[in-house]
Amino acid sequence: MMATADQVVAAARSYMGVRWHHQGRSRAGLDCAGLIICVARDLGLTAFDVGGYGTSPDGRMSQILRAQCIAQAPGTEPEPAMVAEIRFEREPQHVALIVPYHLGGVALLHAMSRFPRRVTEHRLDAEWRRKIVALYRLPGVEY
Repeated sequence: MMATADQVVAAARSYMGVRWHHQGRSRAGLDCAGLIICVARDLGLTAFDVGGYGTSPDGRMSQILRAQCIAQAPGTEPEPAMVAEIRFEREPQHVALIVPYHLGGVALLHAMSRFPRRVTEHRLDAEWRRKIVALYRLPGVEY
């Protein structure tokens, strides 16, 4: 099945406010990977899932993204429905979806383990841009 970028964004936004839960895969609770997996499942894009991972970065996130998504060239500008791989410290450990920002530009939509401990959306500012280490396209999405 194919989906549009707008459908990915709408599906992701339907999870706004869902509480953060490590390895969560439902509207009762999600982590950052769970959000991407649930959106892809909602749209019939994949049945893929991964579990058994810890909360500390160990390099698995990068391996999984390269295996399941389409890596974009370095320097690619973020577009709605892309997956952003994010590093807070040493290793990438977080993922978010790029969505349109209501005042122009783009935003991040993701499940945050830190405050506010829920699925949230905010502008992709310079600080967050510096944390992005790679961008990916979801297979089966028309961009």
